[in-house]
Amino acid sequence: MKNTVVTFKQAKDEGKKLTMLTAYDYSMAKLMDEAGVNSILVGDSLGNVILGYKDTLSVTMDDMIHHGKAVARGVNNALLVIDMPFMSYQTSVYDAVVNAGRLVKEAGANAVKLEGGAVVCPQIKAVVDASIPVMGHLGLTPQSINALGGYKTQGRNEAAAQKLVEDAKAIEAAGACALVLECVPAKLAGHITEMLSIPTIGIGAGGLCDGQVLVYQDMLGMFSDFTPKFVKRYVQLGDVMKDAFALYCKEVQEGTFPGAEHEYGISEEIIERLY
Repeated sequence: MKNTVVTFKQAKDEGKKLTMLTAYDYSMAKLMDEAGVNSILVGDSLGNVILGYKDTLSVTMDDMIHHGKAVARGVNNALLVIDMPFMSYQTSVYDAVVNAGRLVKEAGANAVKLEGGAVVCPQIKAVVDASIPVMGHLGLTPQSINALGGYKTQGRNEAAAQKLVEDAKAIEAAGACALVLECVPAKLAGHITEMLSIPTIGIGAGGLCDGQVLVYQDMLGMFSDFTPKFVKRYVQLGDVMKDAFALYCKEVQEGTFPGAEHEYGISEEIIERLY
C-alpha cells in the first residue's frame, strides 16, 4: 500500500512505528522500497556521503533534483520526501514555494523537508497552502551548523528545551505533516511527541518518537569519516565491499578473471578468415 501523509498520521494515531531511510539513487531506493520502508528521504546529507563535502551547505537545488529524480524512479510504495537545500527557502516565502514546487514537479517528491522553527513557519504555511506537504526538522539542524557551533545535542537546558517545544507547536500549527527531531534528549523528544498530533521522526532522539530515520551509509557501515553516537551499524558492508574490490583487483592482475564462463564466443572459421 502506498505510504502517504494520511497513512503517516494514521500510524501515529494507531501507535504504529514509522521507518525512514535516506537514498540518493535508483538502485538503493528500489531495494529499500521493496524491503517495506515507510518513507525514503533524499537528504541534503548527500553533500557528505555522496559529494564529499564537509557539510550540507554547498548542496544546491540542482543536486537535490538530480538525485531526487533518480530515487523517484525506484519508489512505488514509500513516501518520498526531499530536502530543501540551504538558501532555497530561507530567503523568502516566494522562494520557498517556487523551490518546493520544483522538487514536486521536477523530482517527484511527495513531500519536502525544511529545517528551522518559528522563523520558517511562514514558509511552511505558504508551501502547505500550495498543496505541498511539508516535514519540519528541529534540534540539530545541519544547515545551521555555523550558528550552532558544531554538531551538538540540542535542548539540554530549560530555555533551549522550552524553545524546541514552542517551535514544535508552531510548526504543527503552520500545517506541517510530520517533524524530524535530531540529536534531542530522549525524554524531551518523547514529551514533544506526546504533545503533537503529527508524527515525529527521530534521529538521535530516542525510542519515544513515532518513527526513526538513519542515513543508509551509516547503518550499513559504508561511511567512516565520522560516526554519530545514535547510529546502529546493522552490517559492516564497507569492509565487505573493500574486500570484494581488492579480490577483483587481485584476480584481474593474476589473469583469473574473466574466466571462460564470462566470455562470449565466436566461430573459429570467422577468426581464421580475418586479416
